[in-house]
Amino acid sequence: MSMSEDTQVFNNLLMLAVENGASDIHVKSNKPAYLRLHGHLEPVDMDPLAVPQILRFIESICPGQFFDRWEEENQIDFSYKLEDVGRFRVNAFYQRGTPSIVFRHVKDKPPSFEDLQHDPEVFREMAGHKDGILLICGATGSGKSSTLAAMLNFINHNYDRHVVTLEDPIEFTFSDVKCVFNQREIGIDTPSFAAGMRSVLRQDPDVILIGEMRDKETFNTALSAAETGHYVFSTLHSSNAQQAVQRIFEFYPPDEHAGLRRQVASALRATVTQKLVPALEGLGRVPVVEVFVVEGLARSAITEGAFEKIPSVIEAGTDMGSKSFNADLYRLIREGKITKQTGLAFSPNPKALEMNLKGIFLSTGGIVS
Repeated sequence: MSMSEDTQVFNNLLMLAVENGASDIHVKSNKPAYLRLHGHLEPVDMDPLAVPQILRFIESICPGQFFDRWEEENQIDFSYKLEDVGRFRVNAFYQRGTPSIVFRHVKDKPPSFEDLQHDPEVFREMAGHKDGILLICGATGSGKSSTLAAMLNFINHNYDRHVVTLEDPIEFTFSDVKCVFNQREIGIDTPSFAAGMRSVLRQDPDVILIGEMRDKETFNTALSAAETGHYVFSTLHSSNAQQAVQRIFEFYPPDEHAGLRRQVASALRATVTQKLVPALEGLGRVPVVEVFVVEGLARSAITEGAFEKIPSVIEAGTDMGSKSFNADLYRLIREGKITKQTGLAFSPNPKALEMNLKGIFLSTGGIVS
């Protein structure tokens, strides 16, 4: 099979994935491909993909500046655009000595909060800050990038800002509306996150997007940017707000934590942790979020290092904009977007959610109905 024929096989696979609404495409040597549809992996009815086919395809689409890294490290991230079909985030890697690829379909048009079925009021308030750090948290594949894109899309239509993004690779692309966007891809426009962050403050940004908080150096630069009047967005792998805050401190040795707690308490505006849960039959998945707005009690808890208080601070901070997972599950059930059974299955506290659905709510002052 020629290289052009290999390319057509993969392009047909990507077209099939987009037509069926797949979020990801999994390619493994000597196996047929799999599509992730509504969170589930489904096999494609096709011939197994041979090792030479996969290697020739990777070689044909890998940007030239990345090819040496692919040969040296046996893994690479880049983006691939198929005309009239869409853009894909590509991760090529070896496993057990043979090549595999995972494609993530990235929709060019940034979504709105309504498109994602988020509660818009929760996010509009957070979008308006002029400085600080906002972290979107969750597991891989939980929709963090889409939520960040919706935040930037809202800012683009409502505020005049210079937005600089550092992404690996670029996912959603933005057209300038009220904002001016400069989107920089790691490995193409700048050699690394660290190098991009070192120069970003000289580019007169108002808003900085860092694709992922990965290490102490990146977070230090983000803190410095936040403290000098910039608004920094990024993502973090964590399952809830308490874990997200603790993860920040894991970048640093314990002897630096005391001073860092004051800095984080001052700079952090909020964490938004999200999960994707099954929507009503046949309607895909919708995000459920926990929002931790850092004001008052929240700032004190971080400054004191009393991270175990964060869940109760969220429960007590609804007037500040905080929201528990249960509160958002309750909203989704009441709006008819998920079933009660789904809500209870994904709830961190199903007994409390069951009470909420019966009209009974616990407040700091006792039970209210």
